[in-house]
Amino acid sequence: MVKIKTLEFIDEKLYLIDQRKLPEKVEIFLCETYKDVDFAIKDMVVRGAPAIGVSGVYGVVLGAKEFKHLDKETFLDKMEVVLNILNKSRPTAVNLMWGITKMKELIEKNKEKSTEEIYVLLKEEGDRIKEEDIDINRKMARYGNTLVPEEAIILTHCNAGALATVDYGTALGVIREAHYSNKNIFVYADETRPRLQGGKLTSWELLQEGIPSKVISDSAAATLIRDKKIDLILVGADRIATNGDTANKIGTFMLSVVAKTYNVPFYIVAPTSTIDFNIETGKDIVIEERNSEEITYIEGIRVMPEGVQVYNPAFDVTPEENITAIITEKGIIRPPFKENILKLK
Repeated sequence: MVKIKTLEFIDEKLYLIDQRKLPEKVEIFLCETYKDVDFAIKDMVVRGAPAIGVSGVYGVVLGAKEFKHLDKETFLDKMEVVLNILNKSRPTAVNLMWGITKMKELIEKNKEKSTEEIYVLLKEEGDRIKEEDIDINRKMARYGNTLVPEEAIILTHCNAGALATVDYGTALGVIREAHYSNKNIFVYADETRPRLQGGKLTSWELLQEGIPSKVISDSAAATLIRDKKIDLILVGADRIATNGDTANKIGTFMLSVVAKTYNVPFYIVAPTSTIDFNIETGKDIVIEERNSEEITYIEGIRVMPEGVQVYNPAFDVTPEENITAIITEKGIIRPPFKENILKLK
């Protein structure tokens, strides 16, 4: 089995598995500057809310490394630019903003120290957040596994695995845990148009783990749910409002509607850092719209006519009433979501 290392920070450089190249080949994308990290997040070299968050944190570290030779005032001005650029790399994944805010607060708290000392503190914080992410994923997996019955048939959407985190995964972490518990599970993975993260990435992870699975087109999911061939649905999240509304990869909302119609449990698996306590409902979540070529081209080949108009939102919002429970590292949150989510603040 190939050990998946989504990201590593070694010798003052950030190494990312280039998820644009999977599954055909495993390549490492090297980030030596904060601008490299900004590009990697925007171009989806790295994706998945937790992995984006940790990458952004290390982008701040690389910025500090680049500017620590400058005088204090200039260093602080430059770091403000770094923080702002990285904070805007992608608009929906709140883990990115959460991580950048942590680093900004650390700089502010220690601005009387030398630039070298601030750099060291930022590096230590980045390492702490990285290790914390792994621990959080394993805790979520254990909580989530209590909801998975023996011989369960599970449906998942997009990629919420080790590739979307530092290691182990959110929704796919629960699936891993159920597999390791010898529950004899089976997984259907939506291909997840337009970038095919399910077909390319989730299927690759499932094969690496030897978990029995099949990839389906997104439009086949409703038929499987209607025909009672799905026992539960596990998906990740990029942002959760305080009322429980959840932004995730486009197509998630559609799944939740069908699941509710046919009484199939629909679970969100996400760390508490994905909860945005500053917004009340999903209406406040900014949905990223991406380049039309993600739809009009597949692997560099145009599949639609020139001049066609395209709408390409990266995410949609699942309303809280369609969600059975939210699995976090602090436990399983059930309705009423707002009341129970605010207890975690």
